[in-house]
Amino acid sequence: MKQIVLTTALAVALALPAQADETTNQENPGLMEKGARLLFEGLVQEMQPALRDMEGLSEQLEPALRGFVENVGPALGDLLGKVKDFSKYHSPEILPNGDIILRRKSAKEMEASEGEVDL
Repeated sequence: MKQIVLTTALAVALALPAQADETTNQENPGLMEKGARLLFEGLVQEMQPALRDMEGLSEQLEPALRGFVENVGPALGDLLGKVKDFSKYHSPEILPNGDIILRRKSAKEMEASEGEVDL
């Protein structure tokens, strides 16, 4: 969230000199530009620690994500090979003992659901 606010502030600061009105102070035409530059430099200094933290976080998450893809990827591929069309099935049910049941829809249910749109 902090990055979004800082990025928005940066965009506004950079747009200010481009939209400066000619009727503003003609004696100091570079004042807005100097202010925008100072604001930009301050934002860069504020963002540097957050960017360093994000870099460290990505280094920590990379092995976990790689392991997840290696373990779950083949199983997901097998499931997609067995179930051609998920719209023919109800939502999965998890039983108290941990079993997961995928119930197939009846022909009537499939016909009725074709006209409906879930948003």
